[in-house]
Amino acid sequence: MTIVNSAFSVLSEDFAADPYASFAWLREHAPVHYEPGIDSYFLSRYQEVKRVLTDHEAFTTETLQVRAEPVMRGPVLAQMTGAEHTAKRKIVVRGFTGQALQDQVRAIRADAAELVAPLLARGRMDLVNDFGKPFAVYATLDILGLDKSDWRQVAQWHSGVAEFITSIGLTSERRRHCLDCAEQLEAYLVPVIEQRRRHPGADLISRLCTAEYDGLAMTDREVTALVINVLAAAVEPADKTLALLFKHLIDHPEQFAQVRSDPGLLPAAIAETLRYTPPVQLIPRQVERETEFAGGTVPAGATVFCMIGAANRDPEAFCAPDEFDIHRADLSTARSFTAAAQHLAFGTGLHQCVGAAFARAEIEAVAAMLLPLLDQVRYSPGFRYQETGLYTRGPASLCLDFTPVHDFTPVRTGIAG
Repeated sequence: MTIVNSAFSVLSEDFAADPYASFAWLREHAPVHYEPGIDSYFLSRYQEVKRVLTDHEAFTTETLQVRAEPVMRGPVLAQMTGAEHTAKRKIVVRGFTGQALQDQVRAIRADAAELVAPLLARGRMDLVNDFGKPFAVYATLDILGLDKSDWRQVAQWHSGVAEFITSIGLTSERRRHCLDCAEQLEAYLVPVIEQRRRHPGADLISRLCTAEYDGLAMTDREVTALVINVLAAAVEPADKTLALLFKHLIDHPEQFAQVRSDPGLLPAAIAETLRYTPPVQLIPRQVERETEFAGGTVPAGATVFCMIGAANRDPEAFCAPDEFDIHRADLSTARSFTAAAQHLAFGTGLHQCVGAAFARAEIEAVAAMLLPLLDQVRYSPGFRYQETGLYTRGPASLCLDFTPVHDFTPVRTGIAG
């Protein structure tokens, strides 16, 4: 039986302003919340969210055929199962591990250094818009082997792709805009893919072009879909997590001082940031057969949204979950970027985020570079903090004042501004 609570909606302005204020109420009173306007269910308890994400036969990714495939220009990894999923995921993962990851970390540091250099003298920056967003695109273009001089255009196309995937409701005009962005991104990638087939390098696009699945090379459409998949997965969380990390440390000055004096605590601070305020808030699944949860019944064929932010604040899973604590004993830092992670910021199970190891290396490398460069970090006068996003969520901006450390020489990488 579906129980509709007309007094509450995850689509309301109040929820958009601060979803965290409603999570405890949802877990207690409406753990299977139904939204009639979009005919979908929202799950907020940790165990039920984890159950959905790990049982890929009872809860499938069929919904992504509508939510993602049109802008990915083909099936994405999360839609695949069996041998196809294993083979293609392995190809992508190899691009984020071992020597490839070490090379990426060097490029990440160089990109970040050049981007932050002109900001240091000001003693003020918007960590999201001045640094985080362009940096996230730079780093991803490095992985793919794409020209960073195109970063603004690629960022614009990516924005349309991300809007399509993460919007609960799109007007026909916005839908057309998003599809146009995807089509232009595909047109940009096709000649690159053709060139990499002829002259492969060490980048991820080359790896995809030269890899085989079932004895055959992947088609241009398959490679394009995986490239856009990586672009969306790598860009979307990076700027949000970096800004959220600094926000929480500024709001907890004692822990900030500990991280500054002991950089070995930085991975724990990043892991706690991912638990406390995960950049990906919703993960959709389709229910294959009528299913009972503690809070009600969901019919076959229905869409359920796993509420990652609510699950990560469930007291059944974490002690004092509404407190930011880099020293918490119930969050293993070593496991926090693997399939065994206690938090669910990267999902879990078969379709856990393929770029988790890269995300850790990326955010850790940049934060480790920024922390000693920015002394006495505080919010800029008059700054008012605001988060945005229902599906993915992060600061709209993070305006900071700081005392710059001047003995800093950026590594030149030839990035065009």
